[in-house]
Amino acid sequence: MAFPLDLSSFSRLKLPLKPEIDRAGLAQLESDITLLRDTIITLTAIARARGLGGHTGGPYDIAPEVVIVDALRDGGVAIHPEFFDEAGHRAALQYARGALRGRLPPEQLLHYREYGSGLAGHPEKELLDCIDFSSGRLGHAAGHVNGVALACPGEAVVMFGSDGSQMEGNNAEAARLAVANGLNVKWIIDDNNVTIAGYPDRYLPGFNLERTLSGHGFAVFPADGEDTQALLAAIVAALRHDGPAAVLCRRAMGPGIPHLEGTPQLHDVITLDAAREYLASRGHDRARAVLDEIEGGAAAPPAELLGSGTADACRKQFGASLAGVLAGLSPDERQRVRAFDSDLEGSVGLTVVREQFPECFTSGGVQERGNFLAAAGFGSQPDCQGVFATFSAFLEMVISEITMSRLNEVDLLCHFSHAGVDAMSDNTCHFGLNNFFADNYVEAGTPTALYFPADVHQMDAVVRRVFAGRGLRFIFSNRSKLPEILDTAGAPLHGDGYEFEPGRDEIVRGGDDGWIVSYGDMLHRCLHVVETLRTEGISVGLVNKPTLNVVDEKMLARLGKAPFILVVESLNRRTGLGIRYGSWLLERGFAPRYGHMGTTRPGNCGQAEQIAHQRLAPADVEAKVRELLAA
Repeated sequence: MAFPLDLSSFSRLKLPLKPEIDRAGLAQLESDITLLRDTIITLTAIARARGLGGHTGGPYDIAPEVVIVDALRDGGVAIHPEFFDEAGHRAALQYARGALRGRLPPEQLLHYREYGSGLAGHPEKELLDCIDFSSGRLGHAAGHVNGVALACPGEAVVMFGSDGSQMEGNNAEAARLAVANGLNVKWIIDDNNVTIAGYPDRYLPGFNLERTLSGHGFAVFPADGEDTQALLAAIVAALRHDGPAAVLCRRAMGPGIPHLEGTPQLHDVITLDAAREYLASRGHDRARAVLDEIEGGAAAPPAELLGSGTADACRKQFGASLAGVLAGLSPDERQRVRAFDSDLEGSVGLTVVREQFPECFTSGGVQERGNFLAAAGFGSQPDCQGVFATFSAFLEMVISEITMSRLNEVDLLCHFSHAGVDAMSDNTCHFGLNNFFADNYVEAGTPTALYFPADVHQMDAVVRRVFAGRGLRFIFSNRSKLPEILDTAGAPLHGDGYEFEPGRDEIVRGGDDGWIVSYGDMLHRCLHVVETLRTEGISVGLVNKPTLNVVDEKMLARLGKAPFILVVESLNRRTGLGIRYGSWLLERGFAPRYGHMGTTRPGNCGQAEQIAHQRLAPADVEAKVRELLAA
């Protein structure tokens, strides 16, 4: 299928370093901007129709400044050729730009976020030649750009920024370094006053980009991002300035997008209704027809796994369970609980806490390190409980903060969602692989608890059991929904009557021929394997290890006498449970045949395909079990 827009009218205009432009040039510039925006709407809407999600508003917003910078570079202005965007969720713009500039086949845009397409939810250099810089974790570009500027002193180095990413502490450090060294860096920032969780001028009043950057010593050039002439003049002024400069492109998010303009919903992918209305207004009937065709296609039914019940989101259950705990406290007791969000409240389950108990909630913006420390500081006071939640990928950003908080003996409950790789279409940069890094203290020091529930019932039990505990406690969950783990009678194993006991491993199914040890999102997949083998008379047991980093001596002794043990997880094979479990066995004199499966490969786009891509699908687990049985 051909991409449904005609991209041949894109001109690749060449502009000199002048603030003025004639009418014909301005008309062509605006035509190119419109075509780029139409392309972004189309490709993200197609992904929506395929059920792959995506991000529309951010990439759509920055089309004017991107086209202007490209035109100036093509016109001979000494601008470094690499494309640096600190907001990886704007990847759709880079893919559309690649197609318009002849670096990507246009038909490939039909496969945004699909498995094997290379068009990941966040851009990754190793997947596509048209990507110059891998991004996705906010705050990681500005410092990199400083280094490029030092290496390439004869060129202006442009970074496309966002008001959300500018909240990160890394950006403040990078700004100070750029100013101190007079670096020729130009930050062109989409100042649209929208992030995932809302409007920064409401939840973070006092944060002002112009004052902040001016205070660092940047020359700042504000402009109406939708006035092409004014935006060109501001960008030219920044490029002419000797030293660090920033252009603030002020606009409502998604200007001209029906029903969604100026709303946080546009951080996500455009709705199909809004896309159809937009495309109709632009005369793109073929694009609308393609949306209808794709949306009307039959979706493959999910595989039915033995031993699994109804699926639901553990990351959402965390918030529901926390709200349930808060409901049982007195008003005075609730004043001593405070949850801190880093612009991901809906994804990590904290929205229900904000809605039901606003006195227990702080919206801290895109500031993981500072918010973690604030939650820890709250939990350092007598009878106070701090709560912190974000994605597991960002656990790597707060390792030092974890260490210092532990030394300060704080009481802090942490929820890191989006662990592992399952359904992670944002791809490798958002994989939550190194969760065990949280347990980074010495053996004789204060213990740190790591918990990974296997379904929503167990998540509820874990939250209610460990909420009132002391010290640092970490609860992990996945992006994907997990099915209920069922007992042999078909009832939820963690349902009525279940009580979670920290540090205790749990037998899901008994067995004589060997054991699988698993947790979280891999437990139900392993259960399917165990039940499948039982139909052949092969008795393999399954153990759930919801407390990841504590040895259950009784269980270890029981399993250590078995013919084999296979540890299966979706965390990093190099840093996860498997590298520890084998050592625990050997230290106690046990030597069964041993296997360990975990994530080993960078992602390759897609959602449900990520598990199979890591060779962690039930069929892969079954093959490994058979290999151990035959050894």
